[in-house]
Amino acid sequence: MKIYLGEEGLDKSWQNPFEKTTKCSQCGGEARIMFVGFEGEEEFRNKEKYVCQLHETTGEEGGLWFHDAVAVAVYACPQCLEVTALANQA
Repeated sequence: MKIYLGEEGLDKSWQNPFEKTTKCSQCGGEARIMFVGFEGEEEFRNKEKYVCQLHETTGEEGGLWFHDAVAVAVYACPQCLEVTALANQA
């Protein structure tokens, strides 16, 4: 997994680009991007371990897990300093 600090990682997503801010999961304030972790770039394929390898997925509620390379955006809230994360997969 490669880490991109701040806004430089917003386009490192398997779906739509991540936003600069998101709603804080704790207080509802506006959390700001800290970094994005991105799996699966060509230069790292065949060398890196993937989040999807950590646990099995049943495909059913209570046993869900990622099935492919992930992108994770991590945000911090300047109001409460809690962290909110958003993820998607290839």
